[in-house]
Amino acid sequence: MSAESVKARVEQVYREDSRRILATLIRLLGDFDLAEEALHEAFFVAVERWQRDGVPDNPRTWLVSTGRFKAIDVLRRRARFKASRPLLIAQLEALEQADWSDEDVEDDRLRLIFTCCHPALAADAQVPLTLREVCDLTTEEIARAFLSAPATIAQRIVRAKAKIRDAKIPYQVPSLSELPERLDSVLRVIYLVFNEGYSASIGAELTREAIRLGRLLVELLPEPEVMGLLALMLLHESRRPARSTENGELILLDQQDRSLWDARMIAEGCALVEQALTLRRFGPYCLQAAIAAVHAEAATAGETDWPQIVGLYDLLLRAVPSPVIELNRAVALAMRDGPLAGLTVVEGILARGELQDYHLAHSARGQFCRQLGRVEEARSAYQRALELTQQEPERRFIEGRLRDLE
Repeated sequence: MSAESVKARVEQVYREDSRRILATLIRLLGDFDLAEEALHEAFFVAVERWQRDGVPDNPRTWLVSTGRFKAIDVLRRRARFKASRPLLIAQLEALEQADWSDEDVEDDRLRLIFTCCHPALAADAQVPLTLREVCDLTTEEIARAFLSAPATIAQRIVRAKAKIRDAKIPYQVPSLSELPERLDSVLRVIYLVFNEGYSASIGAELTREAIRLGRLLVELLPEPEVMGLLALMLLHESRRPARSTENGELILLDQQDRSLWDARMIAEGCALVEQALTLRRFGPYCLQAAIAAVHAEAATAGETDWPQIVGLYDLLLRAVPSPVIELNRAVALAMRDGPLAGLTVVEGILARGELQDYHLAHSARGQFCRQLGRVEEARSAYQRALELTQQEPERRFIEGRLRDLE
């Protein structure tokens, strides 16, 4: 093969398999930084060796083996010069005797996800570590997505890796008894990634990564809640082209051009919802996805099955009591029974002292008051929502609502 062809093949393998290879190297080496160094060394060697010897039948196995031997060389050099020589020698002997097969690689990716989302790690470190190690986003890309300084993100990642090393966090899939709690942590991290992209800064780049993580997790661990989360993300993302104007102005769900919704995402999401619900072990992600599916299956806003949505919210509230879910249910209730029914629920939430600083609660109250002709109350509610709103598109939307009341 020509040098250009080999280089193209190496780049292809990197795109398709580098995270699998890294996951296995982390397991074998027990060190994130050493594994990343070994990974890059292996790909560097591949460019030269594959030109001379040809591309191996199983490039992934070749790269894991090469990375492992490169790491052994690094540890041998360290053992010559460092005071911690006995520890390094023990690590080196364990690595030289470590057994692995290509069949382990898929399990290694699952191990890596659970390790990056381990509850012992700081919550603000789990997301960047997952994006860096599982998704291969650069520190700069992660920082841009979360409107943070690259140095801040880098420090969080470094601290998380040190915590994994020093606390000897096991690089493994949790036992069956631990799985529900640990899986919740993983799903929360993935949904945080999705919501950041869906609502704010970098947009589609983060939602794509979250959906990619969701697909990977369904492939490796096809649990109902995993399917539910992937379905929920797909169904929300299907509406992205219709959610705003070319100028970035928000368009509410009932006013969106449904012909712009992504039919393939909707079909995939609805199929996942159906599959998850048939397993009869569904939780909050499945129920939220079922609500999104009812919206997605309505040809027009007027055909939305609001009684079914209210019923699903009733189930969701029983599963996860939350004022935010109660607020969302109030919106569905208003669509079924009229704005007064929704307003009564929202004012009850606020009277309890909950969601006082949540702009969507005040915005919903403003909407219901406006529909009921209570103009001054609507204006007061919208002004409070405006004070609490951070996102510029939402600010412009509320400002438009206030102008409509003049």
